[in-house]
Amino acid sequence: MKFQNLFGSLKSVVIGMIHVKALPGTPLGCLTMSQIIKEACHEAEVYLDAGIDALIIENMHDVPYSFNVGPEVCACMTAICSAVRGVCPTLPLGVQILSSANQQALAVALASGLDFIRAEGFVFSHVADEGLLNAGAGDLLRYRKQIGADDVQIFTDIKKKHSSHALTSDVTIKDTARAAEYFLSDGVVITGAATGDQADPRELREVSQSVKIPVLVGSGVTHDNVESFLDASGMIIGSHFKHGGHWANAIDPEKVKRFMAKIHHLRMHQR
Repeated sequence: MKFQNLFGSLKSVVIGMIHVKALPGTPLGCLTMSQIIKEACHEAEVYLDAGIDALIIENMHDVPYSFNVGPEVCACMTAICSAVRGVCPTLPLGVQILSSANQQALAVALASGLDFIRAEGFVFSHVADEGLLNAGAGDLLRYRKQIGADDVQIFTDIKKKHSSHALTSDVTIKDTARAAEYFLSDGVVITGAATGDQADPRELREVSQSVKIPVLVGSGVTHDNVESFLDASGMIIGSHFKHGGHWANAIDPEKVKRFMAKIHHLRMHQR
């Protein structure tokens, strides 16, 4: 399995979020690229020191998000991801580019030597806060083949947060996961309703029993509830690792270290 090739025998892989500062050209952009890169690399070093298992680099501060992601975003994210790769030469790294810029993320990952992307809008359309988000699995996997990025894994959100799913209310999350598996997703991501909101442990069990591909939890995992999500292949954690539990704040190194100490302890008792 590709997931095991990347992460080995690790259980409940902990993937920390680097929320890149607002990029040039976005409404909140006010820093130079050198400042943005320096901050991203600093966060990577904090995570490394705490013993994180993997990282995702994301342009979360580029609010409000747009489906029209310009070439400057790809150029900037490539520079940032390449710099973080230099800080973390062996750590599994991924990238997500908002909003739903999945082909652009693949290109950035390939150019930067990254291992995976997180993709929105893989199967089934839904109404996101940015607008109508259509499924794009067919085009995305063909693009991956065309650029020779087969080694870059694609982890795909299902029933995406910050979205209405009324259009697919008759399609269960298990059905959505099965569709993603059938369309060759490398792993599915379940979340709560919004950034930082806890995912439903029952959905984790249901989806895990419905598919053979990895199932990751994409929001709401904390030091206090992690036991409910140990069956996940991976846990993507951003908000909990920040001061005050808010995604836009700086990383709290002690919170990351405390969480990783607990996960190491729990892994030992899972054996």
